Amino acid sequence: MASDEHSSGGGGRTSGASAVQDEIAQRRPFHSLAAEVAVGILRTAALIERHFGQIVARRDITVQQYNVLRILRGAGKEGLPTLVIRDRMIHEAPGITRLIDKREEAGLARRERTSSDRRQVICYITPKGLEVLNSLDADMRAADEKAVGHLSIEDQRQLIRLLDIVRGHRVSADGSRSGPAGR
Repeated sequence: MASDEHSSGGGGRTSGASAVQDEIAQRRPFHSLAAEVAVGILRTAALIERHFGQIVARRDITVQQYNVLRILRGAGKEGLPTLVIRDRMIHEAPGITRLIDKREEAGLARRERTSSDRRQVICYITPKGLEVLNSLDADMRAADEKAVGHLSIEDQRQLIRLLDIVRGHRVSADGSRSGPAGR
């Protein structure tokens, strides 16, 4: 893409800057289209997460704690090992034990060691944890709609496909590319 096309941004703006460039008050063009896309994804995720955070804060939990509870609700009566929960988290959670400790102290989750392998801990959601999630469900559904409901169904499906591709070809800290995600 030519640099003048890249900097025009479209969308009816007369400044020549893209919406994300305007939002973060960046005066100079991005060094590449890829950089602008990456910043756009990060900015969008931050705005959506901020809104979700305001909703879950009403029940004195964080977005990460909410995510743990949703994972446990989805696991049902079988529960899940701590490391499986960590792997399913939206955000990287190196302190997963501490995160679950807080949910257990609040009475929203419980843990049991398995008799076959005392090192493995299985986590479960409690009735109180289910109550918290159930009380948030309608507001979180509304937040989902507020975030992307203005997009057509086909646009939402296309966005999912594009984001799947982006996540499928992650770049590691050393700059090497990994193949498609194994999940």
